[in-house]
Amino acid sequence: MKHYFFLLFLLISLSGFAQKSKIDFKAIEKDLKSEKSQYNYNKLIFKYKAYPKSLDTLEAQHLYYGRNFREDLLFTTDEAFKSLADAFKSNNFQDCIRQGKALYDKDPTNLDILLILLKAYDSIKDGENFLYHLSQFRALTDGMKSSGDGKTEKTPYLVNSVGDEYILLNILNLGKEYTRGSKSAKDGILDIWEKDSNKVHIKVLYIDY
Repeated sequence: MKHYFFLLFLLISLSGFAQKSKIDFKAIEKDLKSEKSQYNYNKLIFKYKAYPKSLDTLEAQHLYYGRNFREDLLFTTDEAFKSLADAFKSNNFQDCIRQGKALYDKDPTNLDILLILLKAYDSIKDGENFLYHLSQFRALTDGMKSSGDGKTEKTPYLVNSVGDEYILLNILNLGKEYTRGSKSAKDGILDIWEKDSNKVHIKVLYIDY
């Protein structure tokens, strides 16, 4: 799926300077399931939908990395997503939005769905819905950026999928001049993007407890 980065200049936020936090996946899984936790999934998804700008980094990380522990996700290989992508490619933005809203209801933290909705709303100049979903997209990607600094193999950025990795690469403004090397790592594949003496480490997660 080709990703659209027309809005990346809007994604630069102060959270890029926030303190990096080590991700505790087992704690995230436990918190999301616990009704007593402030990071319970239902509580967070309500806040995400109603007040996306109010999400803090830990809340966003619970929603983003918590996707690894959900069984109701949509993937770009699903027929429903392919239909959404076809509507977008055909510039049928009204149908794209109709399908996108239905898929968003099923999987609201899916970055691929959010990107297509953003482009569709931008195309019909619907600023209100564009900014609403942009706030959600920004919260999730800021949580992702805060997972590490990417400077070493021990402090990589953590992403849930290869598609999310390319979203992060564009946010970090890493262009085609960077080359990728890969190696196996615990719970994933570590990609090392390199240009001259500059290296950025990104781990694509494959969590299986």
